[in-house]
Amino acid sequence: MRRRRSSSSSTKPQRVGNYFVEDKRESLELNFFSSGSTILDCVLGGGWPLGRMSNVVGDKSTGKTLLAIEATVNFLKKYSEGKIYYHEAESAFDKEYARALQMPVDEIEFTTDDMEDESNDGTIEFLYETLERIIPKHIDRPGLVVVDSYDSLSTRKEQSRKIDKDSYGTEKAALSSQLFRRLNTKLARANIHLMIISQVRDNIGVTFGKKHKRSGGKALDFYATQVLWLSDLGKIRKTVDKIDREIGVNIKAKCDKNKISLPYRQCELPILFGYGVDDVSACLNWLKEVGGLDRLDISVKRIARVSEQVKRDKDVKMMRTISRVVRERWQEIETTFIPKYSKY
Repeated sequence: MRRRRSSSSSTKPQRVGNYFVEDKRESLELNFFSSGSTILDCVLGGGWPLGRMSNVVGDKSTGKTLLAIEATVNFLKKYSEGKIYYHEAESAFDKEYARALQMPVDEIEFTTDDMEDESNDGTIEFLYETLERIIPKHIDRPGLVVVDSYDSLSTRKEQSRKIDKDSYGTEKAALSSQLFRRLNTKLARANIHLMIISQVRDNIGVTFGKKHKRSGGKALDFYATQVLWLSDLGKIRKTVDKIDREIGVNIKAKCDKNKISLPYRQCELPILFGYGVDDVSACLNWLKEVGGLDRLDISVKRIARVSEQVKRDKDVKMMRTISRVVRERWQEIETTFIPKYSKY
């Protein structure tokens, strides 16, 4: 006689941690800090996670450094006892502009400042030595390390070679693989987040697949927990007294890899020069597309006016309400696409 299968064995998948999984699986015990955008936090699966590595990739003027700046602000908001390290390899970081964006510049250790051997501070080997020094300090204390950008890093062997000698990037790819292979376990055990910024490059000669890539080989794809690709959707313009100016850019952010949540989620972010990510407008525009403005009692025609008023008055209560509605609506949509039954 066959035994009837109990109803408890066919448990529907539900949300546990940052995944939609069955009751049998354990939840992910990760601590997050915000990216500065509610909708981007949803795309990332909760924000930037401690103990993991993320890679932000994009073309010029797509907000890569801006996301890093906002990450530092929100990191210290949540972890006031934390420590931030900024590895600026491009020698083009504008600290005064960063201050205007509320970046806590005076509380950040710029790891390339005041180095005795300036010829080696832009190398992968120097980055490895810096991380080896930093990681042991953050077993219990939260930490954030930003590398801006990975494309600007060379190798000591390359710097000692004449400029007319080609390397074809093989040395950098090999060193990148060694770097992250040695540090991956240490990063996971430490209470630190490593954010690496990369620039896109044309994949010359490719007729199918991705038309863009970034330097360093496949190491970043393999070891990064989150890989966020940014692309330019167009400029934001404003006219005052018949004078027209570009005041920002619209960005598409797509999480091509996500090991802590569902991958391939994307969103659109308006970025205003001198302000940062326009979180309120991003949330309201997204709610307009997916439905949810009625929960805020806001009509489509009032989106621009409400957004401007909330930002001008710094209405914290309204900001929190909008963020809550966005997270609830995101959760509802994601639940719709998850299978309601298990395979085994």
